[in-house]
Amino acid sequence: MLRLRLWMLPLAGALFFLANVFLPVEACCPAPPPGQVVLNADQTIVVHWDKASKTEHFIRKATFKSDSSSFGFLIPSPSQPELNESGAEAFPLLAKITAPEVERRARPRDLSLGCGCGSNMPLAAKSAEDSRPEVRVLEEKFVAGFKASVLEADTAGVLLEWLKENGFDFSAEVKAWAEPYVEAKWKITALKVAGATAEPKTEPGDVTRNDVEAPALRMSFKTEVPLFPYREPDSAKASEKLKWNRRLLRIYFVGEQRYLGELENKGTWTGKTAYANALTAEQRAEVLKQIKLPETAAPASAWLTEFEDPWPYAKAPGDLRFKPSDDTSVVKRPPIIEYYDAPRWPIDAAVCAIGLAMAVGVILMVKRWLKGPAA
Repeated sequence: MLRLRLWMLPLAGALFFLANVFLPVEACCPAPPPGQVVLNADQTIVVHWDKASKTEHFIRKATFKSDSSSFGFLIPSPSQPELNESGAEAFPLLAKITAPEVERRARPRDLSLGCGCGSNMPLAAKSAEDSRPEVRVLEEKFVAGFKASVLEADTAGVLLEWLKENGFDFSAEVKAWAEPYVEAKWKITALKVAGATAEPKTEPGDVTRNDVEAPALRMSFKTEVPLFPYREPDSAKASEKLKWNRRLLRIYFVGEQRYLGELENKGTWTGKTAYANALTAEQRAEVLKQIKLPETAAPASAWLTEFEDPWPYAKAPGDLRFKPSDDTSVVKRPPIIEYYDAPRWPIDAAVCAIGLAMAVGVILMVKRWLKGPAA
């Protein structure tokens, strides 16, 4: 019994690890109310790439660490996005598809005899107009629990003024983060969390953090290459204040083949491929259904590539770009081995019968020897 309990400990640990790893968790610029801090924490996203139309569908479900239960954040995109609610069930579905297989194996036998059971970011030309810099609100709507404003700013300075007037963070770090996107004429989607759930948690050292989970939101936009806005404002101070320095970024990439991720400007990305394989017809149809996209949004031979990144709280050289991989091999997680005790009685019965016959033979030989030779 003790041996069985000791064997179950690592299995229980592995199951606990998997249960946490596969729970759902877009880079963005958190923008809390003035005087408060917020960090991007664990995040899981889906990047669905429609190569034929050069359209990226970007679905996010994220958690944040903050000393405020109400805040906003900013998401850049190379063109004006279409905003829609996305089904949250896509995340457990994808986690199930990429989960390690379970192999059942008979427990290795004791062979001893016995009788028992045992950015290259494209820059747009600047306008020749000498008009006053401004922020243009291209769209405003409530979607997936957010109040969303899609913005186009002439300068990072006027963007910060708009943020200030609308209750967002307007720090020097946010301005430095926004400048490359504004210069490239990207659109900035400002989101306020209207229906997030927050659970205040007090950690050792009297540090109170709200764990805020944002609803699933789909952004669809035109782009020459699929991407993920990986850059963030300098978050060192916020990380130190909240005493939080670890997180995991998980990216499910759906495209016509296996893809890989690279940071622009020759940066080294810390993400690794955890899974890559073609989707079956049934899996493809269910994924499209859950992220609320039409059947025509993915080719018949769609692939799913999953990346895991222990996303450091550090300044990134640029955003993450995806490109087709020359490696077309399948990648899967190592299987989980479940051992079971195979029935022993047929072998044990045979061993016992042989042993019994040998014992009887020995007894008979001893009796004959004791009686001596026949007269």
